[in-house]
Amino acid sequence: MYLSRFLSIHALWVTVSSVMQPYPLVWGHYDVCKTQIYTEEGKVWDYMACQPESTDMTKYLKVKLDPPDITCGDPPETFCAMGNPYMCNNECDASTPELAHPPELMFDFEGRHPSTFWQSATWKEYPKPLQVNITLSWSKTIELTDNIVITFESGRPDQMILEKSLDYGRTWQPYQYYATDCLDAFHMDPKSVRDLSQHTVLEIICTEEYSTGYTTNSKIIHFEIKDRFAFFAGPRLRNMASLYGQLDTTKKLRDFFTVTDLRIRLLRPAVGEIFVDELHLARYFYAISDIKVRGRCKCNLHATVCVYDNSKLTCECEHNTTGPDCGKCKKNYQGRPWSPGSYLPIPKGTANTCIPSISSIGTNVCDNELLHCQNGGTCHNNVRCLCPAAYTGILCEKLRCEEAGSCGSDSGQGAPPRGSPALLLLLLTALLGTASPLEF
Repeated sequence: MYLSRFLSIHALWVTVSSVMQPYPLVWGHYDVCKTQIYTEEGKVWDYMACQPESTDMTKYLKVKLDPPDITCGDPPETFCAMGNPYMCNNECDASTPELAHPPELMFDFEGRHPSTFWQSATWKEYPKPLQVNITLSWSKTIELTDNIVITFESGRPDQMILEKSLDYGRTWQPYQYYATDCLDAFHMDPKSVRDLSQHTVLEIICTEEYSTGYTTNSKIIHFEIKDRFAFFAGPRLRNMASLYGQLDTTKKLRDFFTVTDLRIRLLRPAVGEIFVDELHLARYFYAISDIKVRGRCKCNLHATVCVYDNSKLTCECEHNTTGPDCGKCKKNYQGRPWSPGSYLPIPKGTANTCIPSISSIGTNVCDNELLHCQNGGTCHNNVRCLCPAAYTGILCEKLRCEEAGSCGSDSGQGAPPRGSPALLLLLLTALLGTASPLEF
């Protein structure tokens, strides 16, 4: 009884496994652009949507600070300790590596002790605002795939805006506002991403969740990408098919997660109280130890590889496309308008390959008028003849066995193929040899 039950369960598992095999547990890797498959016409390419792997995009960015001289240390100055704002004997000195805090320390490997960080000058010119713009540029369109995480070594700012650009910094749009008091700072009611829904996922909000002032244990600010994905893919992002379907059909949603540049606008440092202590202005500054931005090159689902060469990211385009984002068809492959690939249908998507232009078709390609496919072959998109199994060649004019040198007199394939020039010559000779004299 137990054996038969075991065999039944095993058979059921084999059946379920075979049914599920083509569908990965995590949808949408799209890590292959094409593969060779076997058809009745032989081995052909099967094209599919594809995209690069998600990676740490801070390895490829350029950072710019405005004002450019806002980094501390030139001239050297003292500032107050992070944990004790009244212990003001720490020094920032740009000429001494151990005491310098340049911008590149926002993106170096963290894990060392003490931690490394960029730091601004202190608020010594109060009441003039202490404001800094930190611009991160890729010179390439990228798609965000995970939360943007900013780790402050100082207290988190009382007021900050995260902005994005889609046109390489020419115009900017807010991504999210951060403040200890949203109504006072930006005339907005405070919200969190948890207050949003599928219908309001693109709403620009102000949050007070990450602006707790001068608190040593609370240093991180998030821009929640995954929480927004979760409105479509579920809390653990298991239903990626639903998310990809939405991205495929809703351009505004796709553009929301797409950037060429990010800008962090630090508008007011952590004060931690209602009034600024003018006797201890060295306790007010910005310091960032780490910025994390994960994403992938936007290649319009036409590439799996994005190369970094000469300080520039470029997609290695497939599907007969070209351009930094694979955003147009290659020369001589404009037989139909360019289109991005599609995530649908799951799991392989649709490649939407560029096809040859009619004007670029050579004289050795079929056209169903002068260059007919022979031996039962059919002309496919004026690009090639789809030949029956026994024939090959540009116009299906050759026997496969001839090409392989295996045609025998008893193989049934020793005669010249139908429709070939040799066969026409034989027929013409026979006709001329047997026909009656022509009468005029």
